[in-house]
Amino acid sequence: MKVKRILSGVIGLPIVALILIFGNIYVIDVVFSIVAIIAIHEYFNSFKEECKPVRWLGYLSCILIAFIHVIPSEYLLTTLALSIAIMIATLFIQIVVTNMKTTIKDIMVTFLGICYITFFLMFIPLLHGIENGKYLIWFILIVAWGTDTCAYFVGSKFGKHKFSKISPKKSIEGCVGGTIGSVIIALIYTFATNKLAGLDISYIYIALIGALLSILSQIGDLSASSIKRTVGIKDFGNLIPGHGGMLDRIDSIIFIAPFAYFLISLI
Repeated sequence: MKVKRILSGVIGLPIVALILIFGNIYVIDVVFSIVAIIAIHEYFNSFKEECKPVRWLGYLSCILIAFIHVIPSEYLLTTLALSIAIMIATLFIQIVVTNMKTTIKDIMVTFLGICYITFFLMFIPLLHGIENGKYLIWFILIVAWGTDTCAYFVGSKFGKHKFSKISPKKSIEGCVGGTIGSVIIALIYTFATNKLAGLDISYIYIALIGALLSILSQIGDLSASSIKRTVGIKDFGNLIPGHGGMLDRIDSIIFIAPFAYFLISLI
């Protein structure tokens, strides 16, 4: 499992890097639209024994990420607010037109999936689209994956005190180590970016928001674990060897994306 996990990272990271470095905003939008479709498909499949989510609406919401930068920025928040209202209305219309074959539970699971995956994930391409976004977007990945990696190694070596029954393998030592490690990595990246790209990003600010986002990323990981425990599965899929499905790999990234967008865009 460790070998597969490492190989997946060695192969996957350069692909992600090439897309984020050389892709323009429209390429990034399309890529994250595809990522969202895969993730929400895995999410819906995890509930197939519990209910029948309104899949078409979930997939449609993901496709719309590809057009996020087509909308003029001054109308973006209004459009998003209207989209949520339309989505809720559509879900209840689905109940009516199916004569309650679509249930309240079905639309609740669907609504959670769209908010959790589609709306949270879209903040990554939004961050990429702002000034210096191609540099700033890496803070999301560094904090999320840095936390996950550092927590894994620290927890494996020093973990003695269990953190939560939601994820029995996680330890307090691992959680603390994950936060400290991710902040250190973020500060190293900040130093390199300031030197190479001529930016003037505050190290104190990065340390503070890095710690906050690291904590949130661990909450995101536990949130995904709580869903898997509820529906009785180990992983959301098997797309990525050693990691599970797409949603297993990006659960913490999704969770911190909106918070990262608002905090990092202040830089």
